[in-house]
Amino acid sequence: MTAYPAPPRGSALRGAVRLPGRLRAAWDRPLTAYYVILGGSALITVLGLVMVYSASQIQALRFGLPATFYFRKQLLAVGIGALMLWFAAKAPVRLHRALAYPLLLGAVFLMVLVQVPGIGETVNGNTNWISVGGPFQLQPSEFGKLALVLWGADLLARKNERNLLVQWKHLLVPLVPVTVMLLGLIMLGGDMGTTMILTAILFGMLWLAGAPTRLFAGVLAGAGSLATLAIATSPNRMGRLHCIAATDPGTGDQCWQAVHGIYALASGGWFGSGLGASVEKWGELPEPHTDFIFAVTGEELGLAGTLSVLALFAALGYAGIRVAGRTEDPFVRFAAGGVTTWITVQAVINIGAVLGLLPIAGVPLPLFSYGGSAILPTMFAIGLLICFARSEPATRAALAVRGRNNSLTGAMRRMMRRPAQRRPSGER
Repeated sequence: MTAYPAPPRGSALRGAVRLPGRLRAAWDRPLTAYYVILGGSALITVLGLVMVYSASQIQALRFGLPATFYFRKQLLAVGIGALMLWFAAKAPVRLHRALAYPLLLGAVFLMVLVQVPGIGETVNGNTNWISVGGPFQLQPSEFGKLALVLWGADLLARKNERNLLVQWKHLLVPLVPVTVMLLGLIMLGGDMGTTMILTAILFGMLWLAGAPTRLFAGVLAGAGSLATLAIATSPNRMGRLHCIAATDPGTGDQCWQAVHGIYALASGGWFGSGLGASVEKWGELPEPHTDFIFAVTGEELGLAGTLSVLALFAALGYAGIRVAGRTEDPFVRFAAGGVTTWITVQAVINIGAVLGLLPIAGVPLPLFSYGGSAILPTMFAIGLLICFARSEPATRAALAVRGRNNSLTGAMRRMMRRPAQRRPSGER
């Protein structure tokens, strides 16, 4: 047997020393953010489909429905959302700016329509739904998030072009009054979770617009006061606040959902009990395929599965921050920052509630939980991030070079596959 010399002992050390630099160089490449957004969102969506199928089967059978009922609806929503993502990724930035006002007016109209008796429907105590026929329902407040991002980004970009953002009144008006109007329409239906996300989007845009600390702190104090009032005047919200870090269901099983979410995570161990083997989804854990799908993921895929989901959301958020930070277009900066704030804050609120660190807000995990009304605008927002990542000059150049190389390679392969022509007889 031939003996090969051992590698020098210092080579591994040199490789370890150079690793951070190599990772930094790889992250600084023009196409990195583009591929991270595209690949990260695709992985979250596919894993979400798998977990919706696993977590929703028992729920469907309890209502006398086929086991794949919720999965098929989610798959249809993902298919429509993929078309919306493709459109948003391919559309030019100026078209997204043109959609801002129509989308805002449409979202406001639908949210007003929800409050009309006989049209709006109540689900789990919140009146934020409209029936669109058969088993399908629409939640207009989810599209309100997208509308606020596009309209707010267009508004701030136009004011930035005129150097008006140095005045505090142009920072606040009409962005804050319109946001308060959206929050009021949502709160009429009792949806505290969505109002928290819209408020976070507002703060993210104000921060990107360069709001001074005093102004930012004033708006934050006002929002905090209103949130405290809304919680203090609602026994249901106060009960959710008391369930933070609860280990016992309490009187009247008030903290039943929070406690059983912890039970699901705790029983998963390092690698989980296996897909489909969750015990809590058999009626013990409410909303296993929507708000608490992360708990079922922890039970079936263990700590490894939940950390993978967290890593994907962290990468997606970091890539969105990179897109917002590297662009020279004010609209792209504000819109990318708004979308990144929306997705990351919503993920933190959902996962924090499942872990018992935050009150249960009733918001889905983006791209992961069951719900067509939530996944459609979110996938469109991901398409926006892809569009913005492609619009960077360095990314456009890299994609163009890659496209030319692919075209050249394809042409060479076609030439090699082309059969040689036979020469006529007698020709030399």
